[in-house]
Amino acid sequence: MTHIRAIDHFINGTPVSNRSGRVHPVTNPATGQVTGHAGLADEAQVNEAVAAAAAAFPAWSETPPIRRARVLFKFLALLNEHKEELAHLITAEHGKVFSDALGEVTRGIDIVEFACGIPQLLKGDYTDQVSTGIDNWTLRQPLGVVAGVTPFNFPVMVPMWMFPVAIAAGNTFVLKPSPTDPTPALRVAELFTEAGLPDGVFNVIQGDKSAVDALLEHPEVQAVSFVGSTPIANHIYETGARQGKRVQALGGAKNHMVVMPDADIEQAVDALIGAGFGSAGERCMAISVAVLVGDVADRVMPELIRRTRALKVRHGEDPAAEMGPIVTRAAHDRISTYIAKGVEEGAELLVDGRDFDNASAGTGCEDGFWMGGTLFDHVSPEMSIYKEEIFGPVLACVRVPDMAQALQLINDHEFGNGVACFTSDGNLAREFSRQVQVGMVGINVPIPVPMAWHGFGGWKKSLFGDTHAYGEEGVRFYTKQKSIMQRWSASIGKGAEFSMPTAK
Repeated sequence: MTHIRAIDHFINGTPVSNRSGRVHPVTNPATGQVTGHAGLADEAQVNEAVAAAAAAFPAWSETPPIRRARVLFKFLALLNEHKEELAHLITAEHGKVFSDALGEVTRGIDIVEFACGIPQLLKGDYTDQVSTGIDNWTLRQPLGVVAGVTPFNFPVMVPMWMFPVAIAAGNTFVLKPSPTDPTPALRVAELFTEAGLPDGVFNVIQGDKSAVDALLEHPEVQAVSFVGSTPIANHIYETGARQGKRVQALGGAKNHMVVMPDADIEQAVDALIGAGFGSAGERCMAISVAVLVGDVADRVMPELIRRTRALKVRHGEDPAAEMGPIVTRAAHDRISTYIAKGVEEGAELLVDGRDFDNASAGTGCEDGFWMGGTLFDHVSPEMSIYKEEIFGPVLACVRVPDMAQALQLINDHEFGNGVACFTSDGNLAREFSRQVQVGMVGINVPIPVPMAWHGFGGWKKSLFGDTHAYGEEGVRFYTKQKSIMQRWSASIGKGAEFSMPTAK
């Protein structure tokens, strides 16, 4: 029997038991066993976390940036020391293979490392003598209490898109992670406290929609960051804006990868297999549509079929595993429904992941949420499997005659998160990059997730709000600019002035 743990909250520097009486089951997707119960906070407990953050804000915001950075440097060291531990926690509750989980933690650490440079990032502008005896400068100041609402698919990396930059800039933070895999966030909170972060600066609240609504409506919460589906991103953006909050809400995706006839076919197939089926397709940057141009489909499809059938779908702790299980039974059922829809709507099903034999995943995996890779050909734009985000290991192949139609296909889609183009033609790649209506573009790079100092974000219905996540965009989101003009009595003229001031 698996011991079922109580997974609660972290408020004001200490673990806090849940009081609402409501819980969410936490399951090991590889075995199907419930391993914990995440407490779901009520409004009163959310208010407690916000109150702790509000009480910590005055002292933390007045702490010099260099001293805040020193805490982050200690946190960075602890993350590097415990990164494998965090990766194992991710695999246990999300199911992704250990190497992928370790990569997630590493990309999160990159952003902490970026945030350690906050003294430079907060430097303002200064102009001497903008007018006679007057100087003008700008500075950036923290907002106050800010909140993050994050998804199940990256329980370490996505929260780190938010809180390291926010806290480095002088804000205090309330994180509401997914209750599907809540343990990594609590471990991160413990490491941050161990690094010397003052109590109340970083708080973790487990919860569902009730907790999110409480954060959105709380007058002390100045900004909300969100990553998840488009309908919820839209709701959070509209609700937060109506409450006068800053909001960055990253939504859904349907990422295309264009394969041109002059592409390196082996490289393109490797990219489609890795980006389509890595993390069981449960990535907002997964490639879910292959756009095959001209006659390239005849060369790509046989290899795609072979490689999809040969995927090593195993327990995430198996070093040979290439893909783990689906995160929950409900997600497995949803993906299966989409596969059935694809067949009903006329797509050609070449490899059916629903046929996967659970026993082949490893000992004790018979009751896990397993599925193999699924491959469709001759998909058309009106089909559900093309239009909607499946968030699973389903790759849809669309055939087009030329690059013009490939671009039109992508630009007509409601999502604009990520896109890739595989080609040997530099001019074509340049024009594709300029003309495609998508926020993140890869040329011979299937998953073009920007590095920590560049920032992450899509276009169209993939992003609600004005700023991308992390990087300098994150610094701008979590701070407000103040302009100061100054002069002293020796330079002040005599008499009242009734006209608009101008440079003199």
